Amino acid sequence: MSNRVLNVENLTVDIPLATGVLHAVDDVSLHVDRGETLCIVGESGCGKSLTSLAIMDLLPKKAIRRLSALDLGGESILEYSEREMSDVRGNKMGMIFQEPMTSLNPSFTIGNQMIETLHRHKNMSGVAARDLAKKMLEKVGITAAEQRLGQYPHQLSGGLRQRVMIAMTLLCEPELIIADEPTTALDVTIQAQILLLLKELQTEFDMGLVLITHDLGVVARIATRVAVMYAGQIVEEGTAQQIFENPLHPYTRGLMGCIPVPGKTKRGEPLGSIPGMVPSLIGEFTGCRFADRCDLAKTVCRQSDIRLRDPKTKIQGYRCVHEVKDLANNGVA
Repeated sequence: MSNRVLNVENLTVDIPLATGVLHAVDDVSLHVDRGETLCIVGESGCGKSLTSLAIMDLLPKKAIRRLSALDLGGESILEYSEREMSDVRGNKMGMIFQEPMTSLNPSFTIGNQMIETLHRHKNMSGVAARDLAKKMLEKVGITAAEQRLGQYPHQLSGGLRQRVMIAMTLLCEPELIIADEPTTALDVTIQAQILLLLKELQTEFDMGLVLITHDLGVVARIATRVAVMYAGQIVEEGTAQQIFENPLHPYTRGLMGCIPVPGKTKRGEPLGSIPGMVPSLIGEFTGCRFADRCDLAKTVCRQSDIRLRDPKTKIQGYRCVHEVKDLANNGVA
């Protein structure tokens, strides 16, 4: 069994619009190993969710997906038909969405939906399927599981619905789970419980986990590795320790400066901010997409596309023309 659960190379997603082509995701490559948590972090609209939908082959019909490689568990699924991808989704890889109320079918009970998943992917039904569904609800911390199987989604709280979604995703013991901001609609206390639950279940089932979020607090708590996205591109990647202790890309540095630090950030003191606006991704774009907001930008930054530097030993990868020593001299690293 391959230790590499997911491998994505050169993923691009374009969406034709009346005003031009929206280059929503541009040349994204990433991988996830078994038992590892990759956090994809970035502000709203940077392409995080479209990246996850492209991996699951759930993009809108108008979207155009291109990529060099898409491997799951060491096997290429790039040329899979819709039927073959339907067999993979929910079985070998699952997805947890932001809002469980829109992910669960309001017309069917929790039990019906969980048993349907087992029937579809494992050809399991009857008492065996119901017993496994009940067991999985208990595993994710839902009490009175037998009673919950007979309830409808609207009868459960937001936290319980999200736990149900996690249970459904785990029913077929997938190799990979993609969680797209799974705690956004929950209060802070429930958020912490769900994140802890995901981490514990990942360890128990030895899965790969891709967690998509804009919350750096969540990233610090759960990530093994981090990929920072900006304007459709990954601008920096590395271990969680590298990204938080030594961010190299000016955008990552700017994000870190926006976080209040206990004991250092004084009461009433303004938090850091990144000046300027995210560039439009409609039409052709040349050069660094962060150049107009970067204090270190030079003419060369706008002249040609900038590749993501390959991670070397202890140095993380980053999409910038400046060398590490130059970034350090300018107070960025």
